[in-house]
Amino acid sequence: MATAESVGELLLRAAALVPPAHYAVAALVLASAFLYRFLELHVLGDLLRGFRGGRVALTFHPDSHVYRLVASKCRSLHGRYLATPWLASPHLQTLFLGFGARSPSFTYRRQLYTVRDGGTIALDWLLASECEVPDDGSSDGTVPDDDSTPIVIVVPGLTSDSTAAVGPDSYSTELYVRHLVFSMASEGWNVVVGNHRGLGGISITSDCFYNGGWTEDIREVVNYLHQKYPEAPLFAVGASLGANILVKYLGEEGENTPVAGAASICSPWDLLVTSRFISRTLVQRCYDKALAIGLKGYAKLHQPVLARLANWEAITTSRSTREFDHHATCVVAKYETVDTFYRKCSSVNYIGTVSVPLLCISALDDPLCTREAIPWDECKANKNVVLATTPNGGHVAFFQGITAGRLWWVESVSEFLTALHDSPCMHQQKTQEHVVQSSLESSIDKGPYVNLLEDGMVAAVTNEDTNIHDSLVNPSKTDHSDGTVDVEQNRVTKMLQGDRRSAITNTSSSEDNTTHSQSCVRSQEQREELSTDKIHDAIAPVKKSMNQLIRSQGRSLWWLAYIAVVTSWPLLSVLYGKKFRNSLLAKWLRS
Repeated sequence: MATAESVGELLLRAAALVPPAHYAVAALVLASAFLYRFLELHVLGDLLRGFRGGRVALTFHPDSHVYRLVASKCRSLHGRYLATPWLASPHLQTLFLGFGARSPSFTYRRQLYTVRDGGTIALDWLLASECEVPDDGSSDGTVPDDDSTPIVIVVPGLTSDSTAAVGPDSYSTELYVRHLVFSMASEGWNVVVGNHRGLGGISITSDCFYNGGWTEDIREVVNYLHQKYPEAPLFAVGASLGANILVKYLGEEGENTPVAGAASICSPWDLLVTSRFISRTLVQRCYDKALAIGLKGYAKLHQPVLARLANWEAITTSRSTREFDHHATCVVAKYETVDTFYRKCSSVNYIGTVSVPLLCISALDDPLCTREAIPWDECKANKNVVLATTPNGGHVAFFQGITAGRLWWVESVSEFLTALHDSPCMHQQKTQEHVVQSSLESSIDKGPYVNLLEDGMVAAVTNEDTNIHDSLVNPSKTDHSDGTVDVEQNRVTKMLQGDRRSAITNTSSSEDNTTHSQSCVRSQEQREELSTDKIHDAIAPVKKSMNQLIRSQGRSLWWLAYIAVVTSWPLLSVLYGKKFRNSLLAKWLRS
């Protein structure tokens, strides 16, 4: 025991001999190591690379024309990205984007748009003409209907708008949205920010709220702009949750969208994976709580409507985005569970059907949208998608320069859209002709409708009849793979054409009163003969098929009948044996 105490005393004496400054230095080193790890700093890595930055990695289909004709001409996508040295951390970049950075100075021109369900969307415009000359009031701020200047539609992120109305995330949105808007307008493009309903200082005017998978608003805005400015090509850029909404919309529309090209910035891709990621560590849970505060601030703005639709007390006590989605989003949007909402609204399910040139940018150190959710294989399988990833960048930040005055992704998007506009890769909306049935039409409503024929006859025609008639009039639509055409189809087509010619002849000859009655008799006889021929031609293939079936399967049918009799005979003998023994015939046989 004495030995142990002496050892302890010796250690204390040795520790006392160390100068306090050394302890301070050691504590500072440990704290620095902890902060370096906690904040995910990469300044030492940048120093070892000579402050050259990390190379931008591109993922695309080997036969992608979008890469060969568009992305290959973008200098920023084939270089390196170096973060601002004093912001060499994804958390520092994200926080600085929200609270410290400066944005370009300009004034939007607001347009209010009412959607079909009664909701109101604020469209904030910045025209190219307003950036070319000082805003002295000479510009009326309107776009002519026949203007061919490209239009860029910006879709902001969660609780984000162009005016930074609510929530901590809104400040970041104001910055990166304004950077993008000013950059594209300076390049000679008209830019419009499609604020989510309930944001931008606009009240909720219907019982519908937006969410991470709500694509109806952007669909209506795109269609409205396309109809109002048919000569102007439309482009779209989505950031954060707005990128998820944009990609989901493009995947849903496929070839039918009028959007010529798009860009997705820091999309969460898989909402379920992202939700689990932001609740994994301490720093991610801080982001989750901050987003929940922003969502509750958004809900508070529209408390009268939301309190009527959902449990307001549960909404105000939500401490995470998942809890808010459980008490508010799933109730209003009528999703069974939060996981169901996340799975159905994730854009990763729609990236494969995107039919427009799409540039996707993501940072591998994004503190909100994890790299685990990035659909690498899906992007590589789609020829229209080019995925650009950088080792650093944070969430929708990508500051560069010693003063952090520029965003790298804004420059990349500007280069990509400009190169796309000058290339033949711009998407053209697929024209839908000869549409028989609307996609929104009920499948039950397929009854016959009345069709007035050329000879004045009234006939009931179904959707199937219309398709058959179209195929008969245009035999090339029913050609076989080997280039042959159905003989029966050609014959019926000729009869229909002959019927039409005879009807036209009868119409022209009806002017002569002396031959009118004879023409009517001949027309009636021809119609009767054609009707008989048509019935015969319709029945003939059926007869032929039945005869062939009987000839080829006759023996098999007899074998099946024999097997049926043999197998059912014991069962019949058991069921009817007793009745047979009690019958008169059985008594007569026994006697």
